[in-house]
Amino acid sequence: MSHVKLNTDQLLQLCKQGSQSAQLEVYNRYYKAMYNTAFRIVKDSFEAEDVMQESFLNAFTKLHSFKGEVTFGAWLKRIVINNSIYHYKKQQKNMAIPFDDVLNKVEDNDGIVLDHEFTNLKAQKVLETMKMLKDNYRVSLTLHLIEGYDYEEISEIMNISYANCRTMISRAKESLRNKLTSIAYE
Repeated sequence: MSHVKLNTDQLLQLCKQGSQSAQLEVYNRYYKAMYNTAFRIVKDSFEAEDVMQESFLNAFTKLHSFKGEVTFGAWLKRIVINNSIYHYKKQQKNMAIPFDDVLNKVEDNDGIVLDHEFTNLKAQKVLETMKMLKDNYRVSLTLHLIEGYDYEEISEIMNISYANCRTMISRAKESLRNKLTSIAYE
């Protein structure tokens, strides 16, 4: 039986009944977004894959606790973020943080930087520079700017006060600006 045309609520009911094909369909609908979320936090593709897989397992085994107060995607993303933060902290205890090189501009045959590539490179430079921020700054900015969480949600996820969250994000933005400025003048 094909589950492609079923809505998410119907699929979740089938998942609760143990339907593996429904679980596969839910996985196929959400795995790319969840992988990207994990990757932005753990900064390693293999670790992000592991976090994503573990998060889906957690979600399917705890599906009975999903109350539907938020969308399934938001609930799953929260699981992925929590697992990602946990894995990242565990990973940091075991190894030093490698710094990635900032990407160089790509030029066409005439030596002119292409507009869409230039825009993409600017975004890549910001993302690469974000990796150089302190962990709490990087995670809070990722949650706020990329994942779209508000201060209240971030303060809950990171287990800090609302005021501390606003201050941290403000300082993270300032630190990112300073790093981008210093890179621009190199």
